[in-house]
Amino acid sequence: MIMNLFFDTKIANKYTSLSQKMRVLTEYWVDNEIFCPSCGSSKIYNYENNRPVADFYCKKCSEDFELKSKKGKIGKTIPAGAYSKMIERINSSTKPNFFFMGYLESLYVNDFFVVPKHFFVSEIIEKRNPLKNTARRAGWIGSNILFSKIPKAGQIFYIEDGKEVSKKQVLEKWQKTIFLKKIKKADAKGWILDIMNCIDSLNKKEFTLQEIYIFEDDLRIIHTNNKHIKDKIRQQLQFLRNKKYLDFVGQGRYKLK
Repeated sequence: MIMNLFFDTKIANKYTSLSQKMRVLTEYWVDNEIFCPSCGSSKIYNYENNRPVADFYCKKCSEDFELKSKKGKIGKTIPAGAYSKMIERINSSTKPNFFFMGYLESLYVNDFFVVPKHFFVSEIIEKRNPLKNTARRAGWIGSNILFSKIPKAGQIFYIEDGKEVSKKQVLEKWQKTIFLKKIKKADAKGWILDIMNCIDSLNKKEFTLQEIYIFEDDLRIIHTNNKHIKDKIRQQLQFLRNKKYLDFVGQGRYKLK
């Protein structure tokens, strides 16, 4: 079924606040157009009464989703609320998956993607400077989500630059990294995500072990307690191969699946 990428503006006519209008329009659109990326159920449901844990849920697989939207293109960051609350949420066992939407002034959905919750670690949350003393909420510390810290495999598009992605592709991409759910230790998950990001930085389907070694110094800065960075790189590549994220094609060469 082809998605309708335009908002149904008449449902928000009774609201005078622009922020309220956009909240109603974006949530109504998700409620009517988006399927569950986890199980493929054709419908997800809006939580009532502003449930603090999430905005949407799937009745079939019980996954929760929170929506964050902005006017214009989604760039390298998106505001994410109070820093302390955001860190608390992503470290919680009840954290949701996140939907991200970028809409145009014409009230047209240009980009929409989901980041599974197993990609959320504290490193992707940027702490903003406290608000000045003259501000209404003086001292308040906000946060940003850094998309540059989330591997491409963790940004699963339904709509990219106004073009719809097939449901089959969305579901396959979700399943491709489901193995990350089982990794509970923050350091272990951090290493895997860092190697995924290194692979993304090469911007090529096939690469060599030597090309990943180029990131040795960067990884040493992140993982200061590890004295055997190259050994760790090889270990993570082996892990990703075992999880069918990569193929080993011989002579130190790997290929993204």
